[in-house]
Amino acid sequence: MPQVPAENAPTAAAAAAPAVSGAGRHGGATAWWGRLHGLGPVIGLVLLCIAGTLLNSNFATYDNVMNVLTRTAFIGIIAVGMCFVIISGGIDLSVGSMAALIAGSVILFMNAMAPMLGSPMAAVVVGMLLAVVLGAVFGLVHGLLITKGRIEPFIVTLGTLGIFRAYLTYFSNGGAITLENDLSDIYSPVYYANLLGVPIPVWIFLLVAVIGGVILNRTAYGRYVQAIGSNEQVAQYAAVDVHKIKILTYMLLGVCVGIATLLYVPRLGSASPTTGLLWELEAIAAVIVGGTVLKGGAGSITGTVVGAILLSVISNILNLTSIISVYLNAAVQGFVIIAVAFMQRGRR
Repeated sequence: MPQVPAENAPTAAAAAAPAVSGAGRHGGATAWWGRLHGLGPVIGLVLLCIAGTLLNSNFATYDNVMNVLTRTAFIGIIAVGMCFVIISGGIDLSVGSMAALIAGSVILFMNAMAPMLGSPMAAVVVGMLLAVVLGAVFGLVHGLLITKGRIEPFIVTLGTLGIFRAYLTYFSNGGAITLENDLSDIYSPVYYANLLGVPIPVWIFLLVAVIGGVILNRTAYGRYVQAIGSNEQVAQYAAVDVHKIKILTYMLLGVCVGIATLLYVPRLGSASPTTGLLWELEAIAAVIVGGTVLKGGAGSITGTVVGAILLSVISNILNLTSIISVYLNAAVQGFVIIAVAFMQRGRR
């Protein structure tokens, strides 16, 4: 057997050293890119705030900041629920229409129940509970059609998008459903009041985000949602009740839509066929911009909250400046979704 010359040993070791070093550099670069990608939404939000301050002095005022956060609350609450659905590998295109139908139904219910109950306050409270219950029921229907009916989430929610809005248009006879004045006076503090100088919708948004973060990161249900989105078959082999988890996920999103709606109704006191238009686009954009993987399996509530605020800041800057028309706001959000999805194309 030929023997390896002694002088060749250091040469082989020297040849292997750069390879190990290269792998280390590659791993370090990958970890650095991963950390940078995770901080991307925060960095983007900071840069946007700096740009907004430079473009308009009113941008950094307290009133404007509270205005941005209040308007973010509706989409942000829905986005928290949407984050669960997308992490599980699903999608819901109907949240805007669902919110519109819930708003119209709740207003009709309050107007009808106030004389029967003899108490406008009781009608408002029961109506608020009805908004959450309706959201959960609509989410249950979505979950059953997707799991038991074996229909793709895209198809199911595309269908209900049209169904929900058509029924609202039917109930309103093509016009608007308006809340009675006495009910509106009682209900309006839910949107217009504040606590410690912070509007109520912002507090509720914060509460929903904290609860969502705890559920996603600290409960078995949250781990199952991530496992299903990462690999549904493996999760099934691991004795995870995939159908049950998916149904609960869509019900959770429905509850979030109901909470957002009960905050929205006192704002205008009416619902029309244009209520909630493109909310699904804004909610999905907030989740994706926040770093959640569109294919499912990974994501965070913190990123979703940052994504929702970032999109609102973009809209606010467009309103305060004349860089481009405010009518192109949806186009800007669409470009953002495509750009972020392009950057995510290599992620699982």
